[in-house]
Amino acid sequence: MFYRPEDGHGLPHNPFNAIVTPRPIGWISTRGADGADNLAPYSFFNAVAYTPPQVMFASTSAKPDRDNTKDSVANIRETGVFCVNVVEVAMKDQMNMTSGAWEKSVDEFALARIEKQECETISCACVARAPAALECRVTQIVPLEGQSNVAVFGEVIGVHMRDDCLKDGIFDVLSYNPLTRMGYQDYSVIREKFSLTRPG
Repeated sequence: MFYRPEDGHGLPHNPFNAIVTPRPIGWISTRGADGADNLAPYSFFNAVAYTPPQVMFASTSAKPDRDNTKDSVANIRETGVFCVNVVEVAMKDQMNMTSGAWEKSVDEFALARIEKQECETISCACVARAPAALECRVTQIVPLEGQSNVAVFGEVIGVHMRDDCLKDGIFDVLSYNPLTRMGYQDYSVIREKFSLTRPG
């Protein structure tokens, strides 16, 4: 099968995000200028550079009360900071609860009964028991082709790692099993790993 996205795929559901899989989930916490906290998962997320360490996530929809974007991006535009929380499989239901299109006034930490703590370098809350969290200062907000599509880039200026996830000086993903996003309504869990030595 071959199709041009502009012509449509003719399938019951769009296969694009099932092809680009699995994707890490950036559980993005933000705080608005009014002091209200927000927490939402984004699967268009990844690390993009080592030095300085940088990450990005993309928002691809909008809410009527947020000027053609979502709460996360609106808050980031106001404050210039955000935090990326890593999602472990044990928190899958809480993560899913925060994915709803809730009103601006809803604190997803409270809604999903997630313990929060203050970040160290930015004015923002993070998920207290997340395996890791990356405190970020925005470097760019880039409009993308298509309605309501925007990419947010940030420099990581603070890193939290849960103590039980450090094994002999290595951050061990198998100690918590990261949740990953696939296509449709599907997710996957990382439960095994192997190493390859780069040639040369």
